Amino acid sequence: MSDQAIKWRLRRVVGTALGCSMLAATTVSSIGATPANASLPRASSSVTNGGVATFAEQPGTTLNWILPLIPDNYALTNISQFEDIMWRPLYWLGTNTGAALWNSSLSLAYPPVFSDGDKVVTMKLKPYEWSNGKPVTSRDVEFWILLMKAAIKINPGYWGGYVKGYFPDNVVSVKTPNPSTVVLTLNKGYSSYWYWYNELSQITPIPQAAWDKTSATSPIGNYDLTPSGATAVYNYLSGQSKDLSTYTTNPLWKVVDGPWELTVFTTTSRLTFEPNPRYSGPVKPTLSKFIEEPFTSDAAEFDALEAGDLTYGYVPPTDVGAIGSLKSRGYNIEPWKVWAVNYTVINFDNPTVGKLFQQLYIRQAMQSLVDQPVYIKSALGGYGTPTYGVIPTDVPSSYISGNVTNPYPYDPAKAAQLLKEHGWKVVASGTDTCERAGTGPSDCGAGIAAGTPLSFKLMYASGFQYLNVEMQTFKTAMDEVGMQLSLSESPVNDVLGSAIPCAPSASDCNWQMLNWEFGYVLIPNYEPTGEQQYETGAASNFGSFDDPALNTVIRETNLPGGQTYMGDYAKLAAESLPDIFFPEADYQISAIKSNLKGALPQNPEEDFTPENWRFSG
Repeated sequence: MSDQAIKWRLRRVVGTALGCSMLAATTVSSIGATPANASLPRASSSVTNGGVATFAEQPGTTLNWILPLIPDNYALTNISQFEDIMWRPLYWLGTNTGAALWNSSLSLAYPPVFSDGDKVVTMKLKPYEWSNGKPVTSRDVEFWILLMKAAIKINPGYWGGYVKGYFPDNVVSVKTPNPSTVVLTLNKGYSSYWYWYNELSQITPIPQAAWDKTSATSPIGNYDLTPSGATAVYNYLSGQSKDLSTYTTNPLWKVVDGPWELTVFTTTSRLTFEPNPRYSGPVKPTLSKFIEEPFTSDAAEFDALEAGDLTYGYVPPTDVGAIGSLKSRGYNIEPWKVWAVNYTVINFDNPTVGKLFQQLYIRQAMQSLVDQPVYIKSALGGYGTPTYGVIPTDVPSSYISGNVTNPYPYDPAKAAQLLKEHGWKVVASGTDTCERAGTGPSDCGAGIAAGTPLSFKLMYASGFQYLNVEMQTFKTAMDEVGMQLSLSESPVNDVLGSAIPCAPSASDCNWQMLNWEFGYVLIPNYEPTGEQQYETGAASNFGSFDDPALNTVIRETNLPGGQTYMGDYAKLAAESLPDIFFPEADYQISAIKSNLKGALPQNPEEDFTPENWRFSG
């Protein structure tokens, strides 16, 4: 699954609209609409055209999947810092006002209209062009959907956003009555808001008239209209996307509808983009180019920032003391907050410790050893927000009120008490062992033999100084109550690559606990309803959490009237601890040269729109 994963963050400042359960049935245009000029840069008589802007990638970022049909390498960085720059999603969610609302200006379609008991969805496209001069049409939307269906049949695990029975499984038919209209018939009625924000949000139109081929020499056809043809087309395009050496020369990738074209690509993920002269969107690029610069560590990035080599960089949490100096040298400092949750994933199916993780009291003890306020102060320099469950709290939203509490505050004494109450001999600064094997309420639990030690292994992402501080602090707290924790560091991609749902007998099921630093960013499924993360068998249920009661309430949030179940879902998921929650660091503390205009405010979905950027005179 390699870099498949998971940097998804959902942000939302929706106000009362989210409290309404989904538009009784006709249109959802009144929910989350942003003004037509929401992404326009601030007017200034001093801005000039031209110039080169350099943007710093986060440590260890790997950009390695260009095809905007993203089953194989599903990472947020591949979406927000690569594909979305060149190919725009059908519905762009997230604004430069700090909200995860539908962005009318940047979306390729008008709001969907629901009918027939919310079983039929009709979408009208705006007049956009591909860079080859051909229009973006309904066939381009159908093409993406049919190829996605083919890709999932090949391997459901490819697509991090896939959950069996959901999109695209729940699409019975796709019709294109004219070049600007797409009509989906669904297998039943759904919450129209949820379907828009969590299902239709996944679609990125791709150029059928340029890519519907099965080999480099085959003519363009309508192969995607049959299952076997769609499979052949997907296999061809996927194979081309695996050839990183041709990203700037392959004619396929020259056909874009976004504002930028890729002109330089290196295997170290250094990218250069130049303007697409045929871009149809609301703001045309004026920079001559912009560059995405890779770094192996936050320390290396900060060296470049202090040297003045970056237009748009970031201050690592451990270097917040240098903010004053950076401001004096012409940088604006702005925390980039995102809608996300952060956690350490635990493997419920690990053959050694899976039975331990399956005991709620053990997870409760672990969570009671995470001192989130202290982590935020000491490791993050104050730039972070606690994670108390599955509803993000770092950006205000209507989900927060009444739904987000802290069921397991820091309490080492409580952790030790829980273990003693369930049959463990607690040895402070030693290793706890099971004394009362069995399944009774005061026993260790099913599958745990007498003498079993409480000993765990946690691998976390290297290159982040603050994360190292958090992990060492967590280890100290665990050790003090006899829960031995062995730590190891690995590159981000190695940690991500280990996050594979697995059967206990599988050879790749040896991982126990993982922390890849950035948690879970809900994108392109934006409403925090849990079907991606915690429903049994979901591709992004990395720890194989299995809770029938949680499955039921998740399904209820997706149906008409589903908003009324959000509180039940949030409470149950937080209390059941499918992961061990850690504070959510601000995505970054951005340092932006003061002569770069149009970069603020920052989009809480981690997307950015450099076509808005201009240098002041």
